[in-house]
Amino acid sequence: MEDLSVAGLARTKLSKSVHDAGWSSFINMLQYKAERYGRTLVTIGRFTPTSQTCSTCGVQDGPKPLNVREWTCTACGTVHDRDTNAAINVKTAAGLAVSACGAPVRPGAIPAQREETGSHGFPAGNCAA
Repeated sequence: MEDLSVAGLARTKLSKSVHDAGWSSFINMLQYKAERYGRTLVTIGRFTPTSQTCSTCGVQDGPKPLNVREWTCTACGTVHDRDTNAAINVKTAAGLAVSACGAPVRPGAIPAQREETGSHGFPAGNCAA
């Protein structure tokens, strides 16, 4: 009998479709929440070389095997952790995209909406049995 669990599904021809549908749903949820709270969801391209580009000077150093977790920029000599460098580049790209549209990068605090406080509409400390 064929394994129909999520792990089993990952080994089938449907895995790419399921994976894509999952990411699509996740992005839709993020977009909804961003709009609800007056924020802007910014995405960057899937193939943007964030781990290959020096976050200090901007030089693209080229692809590296996944086992290379730390690298030194050939242009400025900065030592980078691969994941931290990529995160800085993503944050910078997102910030530039938002500011280019004329919106502030950090729009400020947004108060919690009252209808979301508590759990399932019950006052705090009470439960429905």
